[in-house]
Amino acid sequence: MAYDRFRNMTLQQMDALVHLIDERSFSRAAKKMYLTQPSLTKHIKNLEDAVDAKVVVRKNTGVSLTSEGKILYEYARRIFKLMDEAKERVARVKEDETGSIFVSASTIPSAYILPHVLRSFNRAYPDIHCYVQMNDSEATINMVIDDQVEIGFIGKLISNRKLHLEPVWRDRLILAVPHGHPWVTRNAITMDELTREPFIIRERGSATRATLEGHLREHTRHDLSEFAIVSELGSSEAVKEAIIAGLGISVISIHAVKRELKNELLVEVPVEDHRIERNFYVIYKKQFGLMLHHRLFLDFVRKSEAVFNNS
Repeated sequence: MAYDRFRNMTLQQMDALVHLIDERSFSRAAKKMYLTQPSLTKHIKNLEDAVDAKVVVRKNTGVSLTSEGKILYEYARRIFKLMDEAKERVARVKEDETGSIFVSASTIPSAYILPHVLRSFNRAYPDIHCYVQMNDSEATINMVIDDQVEIGFIGKLISNRKLHLEPVWRDRLILAVPHGHPWVTRNAITMDELTREPFIIRERGSATRATLEGHLREHTRHDLSEFAIVSELGSSEAVKEAIIAGLGISVISIHAVKRELKNELLVEVPVEDHRIERNFYVIYKKQFGLMLHHRLFLDFVRKSEAVFNNS
């Protein structure tokens, strides 16, 4: 028996054998499988070619199995029994409040929003475990598309036919300066003044940077090339520490600096006639089969919206 040909057997051929023996008739088996009789006959012929042996014998009284056919029939029944068990287990998992969720999130959601959401979610659903990676928005989008994670949180609006996208949290970008900066006593500064002050910027790929660039492009005559940029940093934490250290000032998410504003390490200075706002979005592939634990998590995230939209 040729091993390679044997491995070419298909589940549909095995299913045809089971139906044929159970029904004892090619016509009845074909009807049960919603096939034509020639199609069923072809499946049996291909099965016999794969095992290089006859598996059924036609008689006046019906259809019977050869010795080789009896072996195949026994294993086919076991295979389909295992498939039924697998189907039942998958169905139970879909309705069970357990499971793992793999998430990628951009800096602000992963560092300042999701920890609070996950604390409450874990209390409500202790058997659902979330694994969160911090990446910029571009990397998060790619990881969701490439099936490296199941759910993503990003800070910019995108259009991609493969992805479901919906807003979940609001954000406001503020101008943050260190305590003791000359602008602390100002009611507001102008955009022209902002371009001349030592400025710290986030890295390319950051949604915070993209939001600032978009605002400048749509609402001012300036762009980042005109700013006195002294450093480009890869996280909001690094930007905060650089501001506190006196390296420069920056535009940063209100979520990232709430504690520093409260403790007067940083001060928000309004920019005249400018308010920069954005949404954070949850994304997942449209073809991704959401199971119960995914749906519970997404519903919980949606309900958390009010908590984080008061900035």
